[in-house]
Amino acid sequence: MGINIHRSADRGVAEHGWLHSRFSFSFADYYNPERMGFGALRVLNDDIIEPAKGFGFHSHKNMEIVTIVLEGSLEHKDSMGNTGVIKVGEVQRMSAGTGVVHSEFNASKKETARLLQIWVYPKEQNIEPSYEQKSFQKKGFENKLQAIVSGNKKVGALYLHQNAEFLLGSFWTGKSFSHTLLGINNGLFVFLIEGKMQVEEEIIEKLDSAEISHAKKIEFYALEKSKALLIEVPLNFEE
Repeated sequence: MGINIHRSADRGVAEHGWLHSRFSFSFADYYNPERMGFGALRVLNDDIIEPAKGFGFHSHKNMEIVTIVLEGSLEHKDSMGNTGVIKVGEVQRMSAGTGVVHSEFNASKKETARLLQIWVYPKEQNIEPSYEQKSFQKKGFENKLQAIVSGNKKVGALYLHQNAEFLLGSFWTGKSFSHTLLGINNGLFVFLIEGKMQVEEEIIEKLDSAEISHAKKIEFYALEKSKALLIEVPLNFEE
């Protein structure tokens, strides 16, 4: 088993006045040749958007884009005709496929919005663009992992065009849990949203991440009340 720890303080930084971003991988003006992705996972941006500000219309192509709102709310519009607001507890999945144009703005004029935006390379190129949004009950994450995005349509999560899975869970201090990978060629990216956690023999703290490869089953222990996002993706992947 291999575990690479990436500390919060080592992430890329972008400050644009209305936008405060931290990058787990190379993105925009932040370039680190050693941080170009983890298998099929290409982007994980931790963004804070000031009230009534946001991203104007811009385009994407051939990427699976997942947005998880952690604080506040985000207004979405796109060229497929979708409009709506993503709130805390909701997750959005957009398959850009042959091409889509969208905008994202903080839906509040008073409160900041915080979100994770994650990009995964799809297993199929040039598919028809599509969009899903779903609300998940808070109790579904208590002391267990819940699939929120998956390449398996049977698990009740948003569907992703990749053999991957996103799991989210909140754990009390002293709780242990494990994750068994779906495929032997997959790796696991762990992003700790809150708290402090032991991952096998390593310790990660708030906003740290762990990249795990060559593993079948991974053990976790919450050293503090913690919230963790697990992203399982194929490692042997070429863009």
